[in-house]
Order: sequence, then C-alpha cells, then structure tokens
Amino acid sequence: MAAADGYVATFERLDGSRPPRLRDLRHAAIARFAALGFPTTALEEWKYTDVTALAEVPFRAGATPAAPTADRRRLDELRLATSIELVFIDGCYAPALSAHEGIPRGVTVTSLSRAMIEHPDLVSAHLGQYANYQDHAFTALNTAFADDGAFVHLSRGAVFRTPIHLLFLSTAAREPTMACPRTLIVAGEASEATVIESYASADDATSFTNAVSEIVVGPHASVTHYKLQQEGARAFHIATIEARQGTGSRFASHAISLGALLSRTDINTTMEAEGTTCTFDGLYLAGGDQHVDHHTSIDHRRPHGTSRELYKGILDGRATGVFNGKVFVRPRAQKSDAQQMNKNLLLSDDAVINTKPQLEIFADDVKCSHGATIGRLSDDALFYLRARGIDAPTARQVLIYAFANELIERIGVAPLRERLGRALRRRLPGLLQAGDTA
Repeated sequence: MAAADGYVATFERLDGSRPPRLRDLRHAAIARFAALGFPTTALEEWKYTDVTALAEVPFRAGATPAAPTADRRRLDELRLATSIELVFIDGCYAPALSAHEGIPRGVTVTSLSRAMIEHPDLVSAHLGQYANYQDHAFTALNTAFADDGAFVHLSRGAVFRTPIHLLFLSTAAREPTMACPRTLIVAGEASEATVIESYASADDATSFTNAVSEIVVGPHASVTHYKLQQEGARAFHIATIEARQGTGSRFASHAISLGALLSRTDINTTMEAEGTTCTFDGLYLAGGDQHVDHHTSIDHRRPHGTSRELYKGILDGRATGVFNGKVFVRPRAQKSDAQQMNKNLLLSDDAVINTKPQLEIFADDVKCSHGATIGRLSDDALFYLRARGIDAPTARQVLIYAFANELIERIGVAPLRERLGRALRRRLPGLLQAGDTA
C-alpha cells in the first residue's frame, strides 16, 4: 500500500490547480485506488503478472505542457500517411505537432481537455461510465490523473473513412514519468470510423503509460480500433479498452504488442443489443525478459450476436506471456455465435506462455467454440524448406513470419500494415523480403 500512497499524495498536491469539472469523479477514483492499491499475484486476474517492479519506481505523476521541440525525426518515423493525427507528448496534447486538415462536418476529433470545455455535456455523459474503476486499480489511477487525451465523436450517419491516428509518445526526458491518457470515442447511429492508438517511447526512457479508452458504438454503427504498442525496453504499459455496442453495431479490435518491459492490455466489449458483431484480433511478440499480458472479455447479452477472436503470440528468450480470454453468453442471448482461439509459438526452452480461453454459456441455443495451442516450429515444415535449398536460419524466419502474417494481413490500414511488416522483419533477422528468391 505504501507505493500507492505516493500517488495519493501527488493527487492531493495537484488537485487545487485543476479545473473543477469532473472533480467528483477524480476524487472518487483516487479514493478507490487508495483502497485497492496495486494488484498482486494473489488476485486471480493478476496471477501471472507481477507489477512489483512497476510499483517500486517513483514515477513523476501529473501532466506537464507538451514540448514542441520533441524529436521530429522520431515523430516522422511514427506518423502514418493519409491519416488525421493527434500527437501527445508524455500524456499532453501537442497541437503544433498534430494534423487536423480534412475533418468533415459531423465529425469531431480533438483533445479531451478541449472537449471538456467545448462539449461538456457530451463528455460528462460518457466519460467514466464504462471503464470500471471500482474494481480495477489501474483504471482508478487513470481516472484520477487523466488530464488529457483524445475525443472522437461522430454524429448520426457520419462516415469518416480516413483513419484517425492518436499517437502517444513518452520521452521521460528528465525523470521516470507516468502518463495517463484517456480516450473517449462516441459513434452515433449508423456512423463509421477507424481509430488507431499507437504508443511509443524513447529507447532509453523509463516510463509508465497507464491508458484507458472508452468506446461507444451506437445502433448500426461501425468502429474499427487498432492499438499498437511499441515502447522501449525500460517502459511499463498498462491499458484498458472498454466498448459498448448498440443494436446491429460492429466493433473490431486489433491489438499489437511489440515493446515494453512489462505490458498488460485488457479489452472488453459488452454486446448490449440484438444483432451485434465483434472481432478481436491480437498479435504479441516478446523476447529477452519481456512480459506481455492480454485479458479479453466478450459479453453476449442479447440474441443473434456474433463474435470472432484470434490471438497469436511469439515468445523467445526468457519472455513470458499471458492470454486470458473470456466469452460470456447470457440467458437472453439465444442464437449467439462465438469462436475464440489463442495460438502460441515458443522459440526457446525458457519462454513461457500461460493461456486460458474461457466460455461461460447460460443459453441453450448457441454455437460456440474455444481453444488454445502452444508449440514450436514444425520439424516437417523446416525440412520441407531445407530440402528446397533454403538455409536453416532463413527457413525459421520464413515460418515465423508466416505464423504472424495471418493477423498482419487482416489490418485494413495499408500504412499500418506495412509498418508492422517492417517491424516484424527487423525482429526476425535473415527473413526473406517480399519478392526475394531463396
């Protein structure tokens, strides 16, 4: 509890300098965080993820003005072509580094701090209503300290096909820094949008990103959400994505974890109405001493819901991974169709994966399945490639890339898909480039 006390003291010091709006929500959240403290491995949901190392670092909490002198070369590497971009440096919105041109009528893309001023009723109606801070310590910590973030709103019938890129960069230039970005996405009836959240850090930065995203998908609306985490080797990353789906809506989540010393992402959707569809895709790569954890929850509450989930992991060195996927089918969710699969590739004797796919079905007219696999590269496949003149290292890289590429090919934003392909090739030296011959 001592580690939590420092954040409570910082909250009290900063409280008087903050605008009064949402003050009650912040106070309730910090009180809950003080009561919960950091989670321990004694909790079932945290059994395989130990955050002691994170809790022991004295991270500086509280937002500071974003620096316009951020490393432009690093930013250029992280930008995505053909997208609207909001850039955040150490949790603070940097308007001078952002791109806003081309936003049509009926679509709002701005910082959360500005939205609190310009759209206070809309923000208050949704912010903090879905992500549960009563039972989740990191969500409570984010709710207490979230001074900025992104706000995306689509009016009824608005269709915006240009991807919206939310880029969060941690610099931790002077001392270990905690950022608590908050993202609120509200898609009105029959609207459509694609939102990309990407998280990066300076290679040598000791940083802590504690992010929460709340997504409301209105009736017959469609939201495609990508989360790309590629922070440095000394970074800690905790994130929660909480979605609510209306009648006939579609929500697609693509989560990619490539970086950080320790990362944990919780992705949950509640299919509150009839005829909803959701897709959860995930890819995680970890090596060295990295630890990567994904917890997902898909809650079918009404009839004729369809969900598809596929997560794949590649672990090397002494890396550890966790996948815990839950699918609930409530008594009133007849005619639900749910499929869940987790596949893992272990490249070393010391890599470990803890996987637990779960189905809890309380209806009798459903079609559901789930499963998990853990294995190494196929000796037969390696032999097949070697017999055709491909050397052993290259054959291994080709098979690893093929394993991951199934999910990369599902990414509908070409610049993001190409970036992931390049990132994977960098992680797998010796891989044949597209178009190369053996």
